[in-house]
Amino acid sequence: MPVPSWRLAAAAAVIAGLVLLAPAPGLALVVANGALLIAAVVDWGLAPSARRLQVTRSVPGIVALDSEAEVVWKVRNPIGRRLRVRLADELVPSLGADSRRARLDLPPLDTASARTRLRPQRRGRFDPTTITLRVQGPLGLTARQGNVVVPGVVRVYPPFRSRKEAELRLARSRVLQVGLRAAQGRGGGTEFDSLREYSVDDEFRRIDWAATARARKPIVRTYRAERNQTVLVLLDSGRTMAGRVEGVPRLDHAMDAVMMMTAVATRLGDRAGLVAFSDRVRGVVVPSSGRAQLSTVTESMYRLEPELVESDYRGAFVETLGRFRRRALLVVLTELAEQAVAETLMPALPLVVRDHLVVIAAVRDPVVARWASAVPVEAGAAYRKAAAVQATDQRRYTVARLRGLGAVVIDAPPGRLAPELADAYLKVKSTGRL
Repeated sequence: MPVPSWRLAAAAAVIAGLVLLAPAPGLALVVANGALLIAAVVDWGLAPSARRLQVTRSVPGIVALDSEAEVVWKVRNPIGRRLRVRLADELVPSLGADSRRARLDLPPLDTASARTRLRPQRRGRFDPTTITLRVQGPLGLTARQGNVVVPGVVRVYPPFRSRKEAELRLARSRVLQVGLRAAQGRGGGTEFDSLREYSVDDEFRRIDWAATARARKPIVRTYRAERNQTVLVLLDSGRTMAGRVEGVPRLDHAMDAVMMMTAVATRLGDRAGLVAFSDRVRGVVVPSSGRAQLSTVTESMYRLEPELVESDYRGAFVETLGRFRRRALLVVLTELAEQAVAETLMPALPLVVRDHLVVIAAVRDPVVARWASAVPVEAGAAYRKAAAVQATDQRRYTVARLRGLGAVVIDAPPGRLAPELADAYLKVKSTGRL
C-alpha cells in the first residue's frame, strides 16, 4: 500500500507557490504536479515490499505480572542500498509496552534492531501475530506499507509475591516458622527418629525419661515428619473472588497462596495438587511431589479469571472426593462473604471434614477495618463506620461458625495470607494431624 510522506506534501506546497510566478500558471501547475506524481510513483516502485524484509520478534515466553521484560525486533535489509523503515507491532495495551513502534535505519544487506520494555498489566496469554512495516522510497516522497506475519506467544503469570517467605521456611533444608520448632524436617510425626538433648523450645511430653535417667540430663525423642502426604488446594474463582483488595483481585491474592503451598509442600516431600472451580470444576492438577509441580500449577491457573457466578462448593467437593480418596489436607481459598458461605459452603463442609483436614483461607480487606475503627466526623463517615462494623461482626461470626464445623480458618490481610497458610500447614506437619 503506497503511503505519501510529508516531503511529498511539502513539495506540492512549494510547487503551488512557485507556479503563481510562471507566465502560464495553469499549464505550469499541471506540468509540475505531473512531474511530482511521476517522481512519487518511481519512488514508491523503488521501495522494496515489506514481505522482502526479514523480520523477527524476540519476546520472552513467560513474564510475571510484577516484572519487566524486553522485546527485540530485528529487520534485515535484502537490497544493496540503505533503507529507512518504520515498524509497528501488534502488542495489546495489557502488555504495557513502552512503545510498540520503532524507526530503523538499515545498512545495505545488513540487520538493524530496536527494543521496547513490557510491563504487563494483567495475567493471561497474548498472541501478537502481525508486524506492520513502512519502507520509505529513496526520494523520501512515498513509502510502501505492508503487514508481515510474525507469530509470538507471551504468557503473563501471576506474581509469586511470597517467594521470599517460602524460601525462609525452606532455607538450609530447615522449616523455619514463628512459634514452631521443626529442625531438619523433624517434627511431631509418628516415626521415631533419634534422641537428643532437651532445649527450651521442646515440649515436656517429648522427654524420654529412661534416656534422661541414663544420661543424667534431659533427653527428648525426635520424630521424623511424615512425607508423601497429600495437599489439595481448592481455588474458588466465582463471583466473590472478583473483588479487589488493595487494588489486586482476591483471586490473585489466592494464587499467591497456591504457589506458596505448592512450593513448600513439594520441597518437604508432600504431594501438592490443585482444583480450580466456580459453578463447575474448571481445572485439575493431579497431586505430585516433583520440583516441576510449581510450574505445572502456575501454568494451569495463569489464564484463570473470576466468573460472575455463584461457586458450587458441594460440586467441587464431590468431584475432588471422587478423584482423590486418600486422606489429605484440603485448603479452600475463597472469600468469607456471609451470605455465600452460609448458603453454599457450610452445608457442603460435612462432606469433607469427616475424612480430611480442611483449612479455609481468605484475604481480609484492611480498608474495612480502618473504617470500623475510625472516629466519624460527618454523617457520611458515620454511615460508613456502621456498615464496616456490621461487616466485620458478620465476618467474625462466619469464621466462628466455620471453625465450629471442624475447619481451620485463616482470615489474613494482604501480604499475610500465603505466609499464614504455610505456617498452618507446617503446624499440621509438626503435630502429626494429617
